Amino acid sequence: MSVMHVDIVSATESLYSGEAKCVFAPATMGEIGVYPKHVALLSTLKPGEVRVETEKGFESIYVSGGIVEVQPNVVTIFSDTAIRASDLDEAKALEAKQRAEAAMEDATESQDISTTQAALAESMAQLQMISKMRGKKI
Repeated sequence: MSVMHVDIVSATESLYSGEAKCVFAPATMGEIGVYPKHVALLSTLKPGEVRVETEKGFESIYVSGGIVEVQPNVVTIFSDTAIRASDLDEAKALEAKQRAEAAMEDATESQDISTTQAALAESMAQLQMISKMRGKKI
């Protein structure tokens, strides 16, 4: 069986480094699946779940966005914020969503609107991952 090396790195730590059968990531234009010997690729990521399939099963990691670099046998994901799915905090994500929604109502300039939309997208992506882990829809 063919494998590739995967690194998932945040601004503060390395969350995953090891061999994988495949990786699924939330690229800006849609989810991508990467298998060993994939053609070289560079893409931006939107907030969402990165799934790494290993011999032991799937590892799920939330990313706030970032960049994925794919080489034939190496995948590297860089994200400002990355959190293991099991470490996500639903209360914090709900609070962040409420803050972003309140900020959207008060936003007047396009920069304010863009910033609050990004914050809302991040909190919604976290809540979706939490719901998926619990087997329920939000």
